[in-house]
Amino acid sequence: MVRRQVLQILTLIGDEWSILLRDRPLRFGELHRAIKGISQSMLTLPLRQLEHDGLLTWTVHPIAPSRVGYALTPLGATLLDSVTALVEGATAHRQEINNHRRRYDATHSPGTRP
Repeated sequence: MVRRQVLQILTLIGDEWSILLRDRPLRFGELHRAIKGISQSMLTLPLRQLEHDGLLTWTVHPIAPSRVGYALTPLGATLLDSVTALVEGATAHRQEINNHRRRYDATHSPGTRP
């Protein structure tokens, strides 16, 4: 149960839209344009879950036309800091990992392991 909950949180906070909110609050349209190929409904679902979990705030700005903004909460920013460290580590070691993958693939044909 705990493991599943932790994996759900990591999946949410590690998604692209969470990372886009790292620097500043964004409107829904800005998020939608920044993420190529995602429907509005598929973007709305994780945003609502992030808000439900206390990781994101949703604010309606009282101007005409009304604008809605999304921002990370302090809790969301703390979790995103950890994800950012993982992204930086993966980026720093990406080429080394790719080299290992190529060597492995070159020496192991499919179905040869017991």
